[in-house]
Amino acid sequence: MNILLLNPNIRTDITDLMLQVGRAAAAPGTSLIPCTAPRGVPYIATRAEAQIGGAVALEMLAERNGSFDAAIIAALGDPGLFAARELFDVPVIGLAEAAMLTACMAGRRFAIVTFAQALGPWYEECVRMHGLMERCAGIHMLDGSFKQISDVQHEKEELLVELALRAVEENEADVLIFAGAPLSGLAARVAHRIPVPVVDQVIAAVKQAEALLALKMRKATAGTFRRLAAKPTTGLSEALAARLEHRDG
Repeated sequence: MNILLLNPNIRTDITDLMLQVGRAAAAPGTSLIPCTAPRGVPYIATRAEAQIGGAVALEMLAERNGSFDAAIIAALGDPGLFAARELFDVPVIGLAEAAMLTACMAGRRFAIVTFAQALGPWYEECVRMHGLMERCAGIHMLDGSFKQISDVQHEKEELLVELALRAVEENEADVLIFAGAPLSGLAARVAHRIPVPVVDQVIAAVKQAEALLALKMRKATAGTFRRLAAKPTTGLSEALAARLEHRDG
């Protein structure tokens, strides 16, 4: 099976990091195909940036449609996820949704730990979007600056672990998620220091994608995620316009 690992941010080094983590966990016969947004921001942290990233993600999916069996939108706020599920015929997995649903299988409530204050409101809205606020013990963010987004997990490792321990002690979190693409792989490195299960977002997404493909579920033809009727477009990328206008088969 071919799974598209779609990073809606512009950093290829972050894509490479997630690819390394994902490939180590993928089952034999699973191929991860990396792709990185050609325009946008280094990491999505606001509603406006999420809207931009979601639109770019739809373009990237349309351009590669037919070359993959499932796709992962690999940014923790899941930009464009629901739109992609509506528009395309294959399973589309969001990094946040996969991590949170996996965490729900390991405990009553999960906590999210991340590296920047700006991410907090967007992550909270993502939790609400997925209907999981009652299962969320809290969203915990570092409040200092960092030097390089590509190295933030190493630079802030001790502070992130301290924050995770506080989430367990003060909020009674049963499961931890280190949130944000730049923190991919951190869970495996520090799990032995945290007294509850820690979910790696990329591994969760890869395994959820494999599970959905194994289930062989059909694309909806009714309900809110059915593909809607063709509509004329203006000014969109050719591939996305063709998808919306039903010219791509």
